[in-house]
Amino acid sequence: MLNINPVPALSDNYIWLIQNVASSHVAIVDPGEAGPVLTKIKEYDLKPVAILITHHHWDHVNGIGELLKHFHIPVFGSAKENVEHQTNALGQGDQVELPELELVLDIYDVPGHTAGAIAYFGQGMLFSGDTLFTAGCGKLFEGTPTQMHNSLSKLAALPGETLLYCGHEYTQNNLVFAQAVEPDNPQISDRMDKVKELREQGLPTVPALLAMEKETNPFLRTHQESVKKAASQAAGKQLTEGADVLATIRHWKDHFSG
Repeated sequence: MLNINPVPALSDNYIWLIQNVASSHVAIVDPGEAGPVLTKIKEYDLKPVAILITHHHWDHVNGIGELLKHFHIPVFGSAKENVEHQTNALGQGDQVELPELELVLDIYDVPGHTAGAIAYFGQGMLFSGDTLFTAGCGKLFEGTPTQMHNSLSKLAALPGETLLYCGHEYTQNNLVFAQAVEPDNPQISDRMDKVKELREQGLPTVPALLAMEKETNPFLRTHQESVKKAASQAAGKQLTEGADVLATIRHWKDHFSG
């Protein structure tokens, strides 16, 4: 049995610990800083077996060096990105086998946020880094709208019961924008109420079911007429292609004040 434990870090990051409950072995996903992870490991007497990196941004990798001073474990990451201390390079179609966790993760290339971002999927879990967020997607720092659209389409094709584990606690703000795009979408309003309640209790809103993302995340809904209409109005011209719709709403989100 696996437990997925969030470790809050920095201002709004999540570092994920994938734990074998029986053996206390863990894999560490995107350690942006080491301190909170070391605290959790000591508190629960955990045994790290691997570090998994989704992309090279500092708030996902800065803790690697310090962790490796304590644990001699492999560091998995993208073959297309330069991450210090990385030992195992991965790309589309590869797998990560973690026998201590009885877990095999499939690798997906998901460029858009960065040029070489990857996602990990297995046993109904998706670790998407900053590519797919709960109710949103990452900024296009290095990739193109077409790349991001293709990446999100790839992830959206996974089963609806997949649990999405992303890199930040952005759900509440993302839903405010989602409602601006689709003000008549009742699923967004319902989700906003539930998310507000969780945040008021200091609880994480991640993970989320991919099925819910498909109903409320505008960046997974670029094929929907309501999203196309909103994007077309924002662009001042008719948009039909998914990548064009995504480009427009991403630009809109970048300048959105709520």
